[in-house]
Amino acid sequence: MLGTLAECAQRVAGEIVGDASFVVSSISSIDDAHSQTMTFATDAKYLAAAMASDAGAILVERSALGGDITTTKPLLVVESARSALATLLALARPPRLRGPYRDVHASIDATASVADDVYVGPHASIGPGATIAAGVTIEAGAYVGPRVTIGNDSWLQPRSTVMEDCVLGARVVLAPGSVIGSEGFGWSIVDGRLERIPQVGNVRLDDDVEIGANTCVDRAQTGSTVIGEGTKVDNLVQIGHNCRLGRHNAFAAQTGMAGSTIIGDYVQVGGQASFKGHITVGSRVTIAGASQIWGDIPDGAFVSGAPARDHRERLRFEVALRKIPKLFDRVTALERAKDARTNE
Repeated sequence: MLGTLAECAQRVAGEIVGDASFVVSSISSIDDAHSQTMTFATDAKYLAAAMASDAGAILVERSALGGDITTTKPLLVVESARSALATLLALARPPRLRGPYRDVHASIDATASVADDVYVGPHASIGPGATIAAGVTIEAGAYVGPRVTIGNDSWLQPRSTVMEDCVLGARVVLAPGSVIGSEGFGWSIVDGRLERIPQVGNVRLDDDVEIGANTCVDRAQTGSTVIGEGTKVDNLVQIGHNCRLGRHNAFAAQTGMAGSTIIGDYVQVGGQASFKGHITVGSRVTIAGASQIWGDIPDGAFVSGAPARDHRERLRFEVALRKIPKLFDRVTALERAKDARTNE
């Protein structure tokens, strides 16, 4: 229960049109709406669909409204529907587990330093010399290795893993199954056999980094693999050893980075993109899904394709490529006409 529409409006600095006393039980998509829910609309098309739905109220972006507002449902009007939606959904989300709590089935080494208010769930393990700051949540089955440092209010979800010597900043979130500090993929041919090159560095995740489920961030061969402040990494992403990712980037699922990839700030990467390694990507770059990055990319670029190139250039190439069958047909027709004239 989110409260009345008036209470919701206070939380998101919105304006109400219609019945402010409407009680919002939950927020739903248009297809799942019923009389006690509030749905949402970001443009005029979705607003029309929301009006025709069973929703009891609508969260709507101001830009989606026409001049005169006529509505059969109460509206919560905001400047940004996505921003307001994020605020309201956060209120509806069940709260995370909080301490102070130590489950009797958890393993905490006697030499670990764990703040008094930390939550440690069943079968969680905290290794020797680890330092866990205030407000941290370590859920069931999570593993914290020797000499790991975890900053204030971070959240290790079930079965997440932080290997030895890694450093997590404040408010870091690790989703279930994520692995921080796994062995980097380093090998050398010695006498005809692959021999492992020891990976003796670590991983550093700065403040407000979030790592998705079953994502792996490899420890550095030497030094640190680094993910900068505020960067968000989706599920099933591979980040190789000695990669250095900047601040406030977003990487969608199944992206893969070979070792020593360097990426700037505010970069957006679509799903299944791949990076050759030992390359540099600038800041404020957009990389389309399934792109293959084989070389350096300058600041502000928008690239796509395999290998990736300027997105507009690639689209022009694709248009030209589609014309090739017609070009072949035309050449064939011209050759036949020439042959017919020759045989006359």
